Amino acid sequence: MKTLKKIGKWIFIILVIINLAILFSGKTYIYRGLANTYFKGRSGPSIDEYKIFESREVNSAVSKEWFVSKAANHKKIPQASEKKFRDLETIAYLIIKDDSIIHEQYWDGYNENSVTNSFSMAKSFVSILIGVAIDEGKIKNVDQPISDFLPEFKQSKLTIKHLLTMSSGINFDEDYINPLAYPAAAYYGSDIRDLTSKYKSTEEPGKVFKYLSGNTELLAIILEKATGKKLANYMSEKIWQPIGAKNKAFWSLDHADGMEKAYCCFNSNARDFAKLGKLYLDSGKCDGKQLVSTDYVLNSIKPADLVDEEMKKNDKYGYAWWLLPNYNGHNIFYARGILGQYIICIPDKKMIVVRLGRKREKKKGSDHPTDLYYYIDAALDMYGK
Repeated sequence: MKTLKKIGKWIFIILVIINLAILFSGKTYIYRGLANTYFKGRSGPSIDEYKIFESREVNSAVSKEWFVSKAANHKKIPQASEKKFRDLETIAYLIIKDDSIIHEQYWDGYNENSVTNSFSMAKSFVSILIGVAIDEGKIKNVDQPISDFLPEFKQSKLTIKHLLTMSSGINFDEDYINPLAYPAAAYYGSDIRDLTSKYKSTEEPGKVFKYLSGNTELLAIILEKATGKKLANYMSEKIWQPIGAKNKAFWSLDHADGMEKAYCCFNSNARDFAKLGKLYLDSGKCDGKQLVSTDYVLNSIKPADLVDEEMKKNDKYGYAWWLLPNYNGHNIFYARGILGQYIICIPDKKMIVVRLGRKREKKKGSDHPTDLYYYIDAALDMYGK
């Protein structure tokens, strides 16, 4: 009994010390993180939790409904593939071919209007908005110094392009395990603008690809300064309404009427996500109107002239779009989120694949998550002939 009391005493002391450390460090977002992960039986964020955050609506206008092919769902997902889909807790799998829905399937009570988090697919959406701002003359070009908008970087050679291509050399700590690192602090914290401004340029930009969420947040701050508009409002006006999104989306904020978590946290549904894929599959054009210039789109989906941290030539990343060149003869580009959110574009097949779900399979000796291939292979197997 005395031993148990002694253990209990030490546990209490340790908890007091941890709480004092959190309070004195000002990192009180850790409480929110714990309350919405481990205390709910999870080790990370949920696709459904956008309602725990303040958000800004990305309003839709006139919906442009997808045409549903007469052959839709005539073929079933191959049995082996569907087992993998279920194991990874897929909740939506949508295939668009020749501008028509050819396959659409949902699981666990989700449907075509269900709102879930895109996570890092949002980085690709911010990239689209940079292209729009350049077309409008709000930003000169991708080579414009970011110090024109962010004076704190006046001593650096950083450009818009460096942020887009994840080659900024800024010392963001992209650690998804450490609760003190940028991703957790940005996701659960209440002042993302202040947090992002604390990081500095420490390496020469434009040389090495290093995936850092803070780069996209800086782009969002630049967009806000360049356009004079909130990111969600700019997205609504320039992209979401023109592409005919059916439902309004929600962009999570750091606090009420605050800053969008631009590197993640754009919440919408499979059908409307697919319309963003169609925009880029059509080289930035929608219903005959150029929403973002063809040149910008094409540059977005070609490899940036960089090397990775292992000094291998980059062939996997453009302007915040992931690239999968020559996969079984197909040059594929895609947006992706941490829990297996994908908008996959296969241009030679005029095909868009959207997958949403709760789990992603870890990479195995590749720059691309293993599960990515499951969704591509199943689509091509069913409708790629």
